[in-house]
Amino acid sequence: MRRLALAASLAALPVQALELRLSGFYDLNRPASLDYDPGFCGLWIANEGPETILVTLDGLELRRFGSDLYRIKAISLDGDGLLVSDGSGSYQRLSKDGAARGAPFQLAGVRAMTEGIAVDDDGTLILVEDDPARILWVTPGGEVLREIDGNSYEPRLTEPQGIARDPRTGHLLVVDDWEGTNSLFELDAEGRLLGVTPLIQYGRDPEGIAIRPGANLVFMAFDGGARIAAFDYVPTVAEGAEPPDPGADCAIS
Repeated sequence: MRRLALAASLAALPVQALELRLSGFYDLNRPASLDYDPGFCGLWIANEGPETILVTLDGLELRRFGSDLYRIKAISLDGDGLLVSDGSGSYQRLSKDGAARGAPFQLAGVRAMTEGIAVDDDGTLILVEDDPARILWVTPGGEVLREIDGNSYEPRLTEPQGIARDPRTGHLLVVDDWEGTNSLFELDAEGRLLGVTPLIQYGRDPEGIAIRPGANLVFMAFDGGARIAAFDYVPTVAEGAEPPDPGADCAIS
């Protein structure tokens, strides 16, 4: 395993910083983790209870089911199914109908509190944990490929909660909760810091994040106020470069 402590300085090349513009809210009790599903044009949501729910972008519930874990703390799309975690070291794969795809399992190199999950195209799991504060790249078999200490950034990423990867740029968006900076950290694909956006004007205690690239939207779950915020979103790009093409979006508006 290689442990990386990356400097938090911005990349040498000038960049056009990430842009957010609030477009709306809807209420949901204790949202903790999100992922966007283009097949349903909706959000999978974990709220630290025994079940996950799938809702439309207007908050209409479509599906609800549990797992063999005592709670669902973090959730991510995983191929044509879902990967969930109880936040205490156990994980399980589920179909989108709720059927278990194997028994719960643990990742040999991960023993702390998993707060958010993103699954890369090659199956690599990108995990954020807040005790200790770190970002991990882990093989499906549990081997830790890379680790970044959240305290190596400036400002420090001390309470990372949710994570999402933009498939167009490879950038990672990580939310730091109220006990940290109450901010959004944007990282490049290797984990280098691109920028930090304070979120206090939108809400308190961000917990989860998801990206809808086909519509240039980001969704963030705030525990304070128990609601989900939607933002028009433009990722960081090199100075003078065009923002990435949003690509195909779901057929349902």
